[in-house]
Amino acid sequence: MHRFANPARFLRLAKPLTPALFWTGLLLAIGACLWGLFAVPTERLMGDTVKIMFVHVPAAWLGMGGWMGIAIASLVQLIWRHPLAGVAARAIAVPGATFAAICLLTGSIWGRPTWGTWWVWDGRLTSMLALFFLYLGYIALANASSEKGDTSRVAAVFGIIGAVNIPIINRSVIWWESQHQKASITLGGSSIDGAYLAPLFVAVAGFSLLFGALVLMRMRAALAEMRIDARMRRMADD
Repeated sequence: MHRFANPARFLRLAKPLTPALFWTGLLLAIGACLWGLFAVPTERLMGDTVKIMFVHVPAAWLGMGGWMGIAIASLVQLIWRHPLAGVAARAIAVPGATFAAICLLTGSIWGRPTWGTWWVWDGRLTSMLALFFLYLGYIALANASSEKGDTSRVAAVFGIIGAVNIPIINRSVIWWESQHQKASITLGGSSIDGAYLAPLFVAVAGFSLLFGALVLMRMRAALAEMRIDARMRRMADD
């Protein structure tokens, strides 16, 4: 972990890795969506509506995974004082919020023909909406920091506390009566037909690589902003 505490060393790795992740992820994501749209058979009960899962499921996983990334980076920032941890946490926030919003939007589109309504105050939906608002709160706290590209200790603590919502989202369909279906993929196996499962895994891989590329882009931009800010301060002092 501390090998990449030096920003210059991190940037040497991130520069070639960013386009590799981006273009590979884009090809996989588009390919999976086309595969799911045109090659996957129509589902018996939900028809073609079910095919929105190839965007909805990766968005849900990445919305939750993004906050876990913020929480882990915040812990590293507070405990080990890693110089890039705060930058990483801040870089994750906007992509994470975007995927959480996509999850909510596609879920509503999927729910309209399936449940007969755009929204229900279901445990899963409500806790996912809470996650989206947590992202907005974190972004506001991070932007209030006086350090360019970095995050304050208050934002880091908020990132850790907000992780309490992740297991609530995960277990909500079990803890409360829910219109949302139970987990289809668990450690014990999957209830999803193989015709849907294969393109779904490809979609998750593709969107995950895109997520990683976006985070690296934002980290590189933040480090460049910090470097420019430090240079301007030196010039002002001279």
